[in-house]
Amino acid sequence: MEKKTQFSIWYFIFAMFAVFTLHDIWVQMRSIEPLPYSEFQKMVKEGKVADIAITDNTIQGTLKSPLPDGREKFVTTRVDPELAKDLGQYDVKFTGVIESTFLRDLLGWVLPAVIFVGIWMFAMKRLAGKQGGMGGFMSIGKSKAKVYVETATGVDFSDVAGVDEAKAELEEVVGFLKDPTSHGRLGGRSPKGILLIGPPGTGKTLLAKAVAGEAGVPFFSISGSEFVEMFVGVGAARVRDLFEQARQKAPAIIFIDELDAMGRARGAFGGMGGNDEKEQTLNQLLVELDGFDSSSGLVLLAATNRPEVLDPALLRAGRFDRQVLVDRPDKHGRIQILEVHMKKITLAPGTDAEKVAGLTPGFSGADLANLCNEAALVATRRNADAVTVEDFTVAVERIVAGLEKKNRVLNEHERTVVAYHEMGHALVAMSLPGSDTVHKISIIPRGVGALGYTIQRPTEDRFLMTRDELENRMAVLLGGRAAEQIVFGKVSTGASDDLQKVTGIARSIVMRFGMHEKLGNVVYEEERQSFLGQPGAMPAERNYSEETAREIDCAVREIVADAFERTVALLTTRREILEDTARDLLVKETLDEAELAGILARVTNQDIVRDA
Repeated sequence: MEKKTQFSIWYFIFAMFAVFTLHDIWVQMRSIEPLPYSEFQKMVKEGKVADIAITDNTIQGTLKSPLPDGREKFVTTRVDPELAKDLGQYDVKFTGVIESTFLRDLLGWVLPAVIFVGIWMFAMKRLAGKQGGMGGFMSIGKSKAKVYVETATGVDFSDVAGVDEAKAELEEVVGFLKDPTSHGRLGGRSPKGILLIGPPGTGKTLLAKAVAGEAGVPFFSISGSEFVEMFVGVGAARVRDLFEQARQKAPAIIFIDELDAMGRARGAFGGMGGNDEKEQTLNQLLVELDGFDSSSGLVLLAATNRPEVLDPALLRAGRFDRQVLVDRPDKHGRIQILEVHMKKITLAPGTDAEKVAGLTPGFSGADLANLCNEAALVATRRNADAVTVEDFTVAVERIVAGLEKKNRVLNEHERTVVAYHEMGHALVAMSLPGSDTVHKISIIPRGVGALGYTIQRPTEDRFLMTRDELENRMAVLLGGRAAEQIVFGKVSTGASDDLQKVTGIARSIVMRFGMHEKLGNVVYEEERQSFLGQPGAMPAERNYSEETAREIDCAVREIVADAFERTVALLTTRREILEDTARDLLVKETLDEAELAGILARVTNQDIVRDA
């Protein structure tokens, strides 16, 4: 509305200017009499001219007495004096005519200016398009938020699976937006702000769109990084503009993705210099959060995977009243997510989402969506009519281990070492209680450095582990190196990744879990990881003595050594099975679940015979 008013005022000013100009021209035409040059000479000879003003092409003047039509002023076009003298002898009526140069002047002066302005406007529009397409410098403080109306999101809660607790929290917000009177009858109010916290790919943005789709209200979506520009104050202006747009369309939802881009703690890295633009933007957001009333139907949703870096002022009650954790799904959640994405591809009969979910512990919702797409591509590549469980298995291997390197040729000795190494892992896993089921073994190189791999499928999600279970996991990891030691009498570099994981588990047993008898129930390492399990940027601070550090090192070394001796002893009793299965693996290169079941039966029978 404001832009239309401004344009109307300019139109009015232009019209008034045009009217005054035309009136002045009209007055001049009414008051000045154009005369032929011959008539002017005659009036001069008769003494009727009072005064004149001479220019290059015209002569203007005033008569001593007005003409019959009342005009006293006149204008005439000059003629060459010699020519006028000759024509005057023959009593010829003549007048001068000025050659019009309007078109030439237009082409010579106005057209270059128009071309220059056009080129400048085109360049500015291209520059504005590359920087976000908001129309140049005049609209630099305008918000870049994309407004999605009710049908534009195309997402509702039926499209979101595996995060039932988060959906339940947000359904309450939808209820307030749809029927605020009913939900607020006891005096309760809708939360002002809801912060969605979770690792990347868990569905935070999808949940926000689902809330807008369910509530049927306008949905303002913007990324936190879009507020910050090179000019100080632009981000704060965009925050004001965004909230102003939302107030005009209330009830509405504002969704700020990647909130940590603009909401980092102020002064957290003071020694490295500040960023006034980010701080001003954050301050303006805090002001807007304090200034709007949730009863008006305006709800702020935000998402981040780094809540530990957010400013405490953002997280206090009254701003972001509710924090919703959108974590990686458990097995039941993975089944629900797979069922949603499996509807979009053609499945073979008997393809079970539960079996695929068992192959994907730790996968996020985005990972599972990618898995379904990869499985469909694998099936398409082999010209199949439908996607099978085997296609999902191949897709999991490709995502986890990398692409097969069939052209990476190993010499015979290396293939033999890799085969015994992988069978060592598998036999230890089959022998120890509580270990994850071995799903597949392969000695085909994959990815950057994997010369072989053993895939285990957990039977259930685990959240607590005892020391015995941790030691069993260490034994499985050390199975490859123990097999090399037993068969070849020496070890290779192939167990480097296994040793890193084993050392990490042993150090956690001693320093984090307090499971070592001598060092006691004391934590010697503060967990320096972020809330969502991402590695911390700074190393852990050591707050124990050198003597204690030596005891920790000795304890870690002792735990790893005991686990290795135990693994060697276990594989020594199964040397015959190790030899037979390794030779079989060298021939087939890959052993699937059916073939592994036969190996498991041999291991079980040997245990029964030994116990008897």
